[in-house]
Amino acid sequence: MRKLLIKLHRWNAYAVLVLSLSGILLSIGTIRGDLGVMRVVIREIHIWVGVISIALLLIYFSRMANHLKQIRKKKKQLINLSIVLFLLAGWILSGIVLWQYRHLPTFWNNDALVVHDVLTWIGIPYALFHSVTRLRWLRKPALRTISAAGNGEAESKPVAAIRKPLYSRRQFVKWAIGIGITAAAGPFFIRFLRYTFGSSDNFSSDLILDDKNQMVPAPEPMPASSALIGGGSKGQFRIYTVTDIPTFTSDNWVFSVKGLVNNQMTLSWEQFLQIKRQVQVSDFHCVTGWSVYSNTWEGIPLVDLLTLAGVKQQAKFVKFYSGDKVYTDYLTLQQANMSDVMVAVLHDGKPIPQAMGGPVRLVVPKMYGYKSVKWLESIELVETGGLGYWEQRGYDTDAWLQA
Repeated sequence: MRKLLIKLHRWNAYAVLVLSLSGILLSIGTIRGDLGVMRVVIREIHIWVGVISIALLLIYFSRMANHLKQIRKKKKQLINLSIVLFLLAGWILSGIVLWQYRHLPTFWNNDALVVHDVLTWIGIPYALFHSVTRLRWLRKPALRTISAAGNGEAESKPVAAIRKPLYSRRQFVKWAIGIGITAAAGPFFIRFLRYTFGSSDNFSSDLILDDKNQMVPAPEPMPASSALIGGGSKGQFRIYTVTDIPTFTSDNWVFSVKGLVNNQMTLSWEQFLQIKRQVQVSDFHCVTGWSVYSNTWEGIPLVDLLTLAGVKQQAKFVKFYSGDKVYTDYLTLQQANMSDVMVAVLHDGKPIPQAMGGPVRLVVPKMYGYKSVKWLESIELVETGGLGYWEQRGYDTDAWLQA
C-alpha cells in the first residue's frame, strides 16, 4: 500500500506540474499570438494530462478505504486529503465542462471557467506543496516502530523523532520557492479577480479604460442604444489579441468593401457613420469558456453593406481583415447574410473601446468569438474560401454555438 501511495503521489505531482504550466500559458492572453499553433498543442496536452489525473484519482479511490483506516486518527492528514480531493474534483469536473463545451449549455462554460480559474490560482501552490511534502513523509516517516518482546508478545513502540534545526536549508528553499510563486502569480490572480468580479461598466480592465483611439466625431447612439434595451451587458470581456493592440484616428482610418462586388467602396470615418445603423441584443461567447450576455450592439448589418456593394454572382465567401494587419477570417456568403451579423460601432450605447476591437468590429452572435473579427477595416468578396487566423492553428472552421 505504501509503495502504491508513493507512486500515486509522484505521478500526481508530475500531472499537477504539467497542468499548472500549461494552464498558465493558456490563460495569458498577451502571448496567444506568440504561441501560434503551439497553443492548440498545449491545450491538447492539458486535456490529456487531465484525463490521466482522472485515472490516478480512480486508482486511489479503489484503495481509499485502506488509506483512511491508516490515517483515521491523524487530523492534519485527513484535512490535507480532504482539501486535495476537493481541488482535484473541482478541477476535473470544471475541466470536463470546458473540454466538452460544444455539447453543453453555454452558461455552464462561464461558471466552469470561473471555478477552474479560482481553483488554479489558489490550488496550485497548495497541491504542489502537498505532493512534495507527502512524498517526503511517505519515504521517510517521522515515527517508525520497533518490535520488542514483552511477556512473549510483540509490541510496537515509536522511536523518538530526531530533532531538526528550526530553519533548515531545505525549508529555506521551500519558502523561497513559495514566495517566488506568490510574487509571480499574484498580479495575474489580482487581474483575474478584477476580470471575474469587477464592474461591467469598466469591464474590469485597465486596457479598456485606457482607450487611445481618437475617432471624431463620436457616433451618436440611437435611442435603443441609449436606453440599453438589453439591460446592460452581463459578464466580463477578457482581452485577447495576437498582436499589439492597434490605435486608430478618424484622420487615417478607412473602411473598404472590395473584391467580387459591383461597387467597390472606400469609406472615411464620417462617411461610414452616415450609413443607416440598427440595434440588436445578443450574447457573446468565447471558445475559451467565458460569455458576456445581453450585449446591446449598434452597427450596420453586414447584409446591408453587401447590398450596397452589390455582390457578384461568382462570390461565395466573405473575407474579413483586421486593422492589426495580421488577423483574418472567413464566412460563407450564406453565413454572412444572417440577419444578426453586424459591423458594430457601439456597445451598450458607447463607442467600442480600442481593446475590445473598436472603433469597428464584426459581431457574429451564432458563432464563437474568434469569428467576430476585431478592428475590422476591410471586407473582401471572394470565390474560394480559406482558413482564418485561428483555423490555420487548429480551430474549427465552422464555429457554431451549441443550439
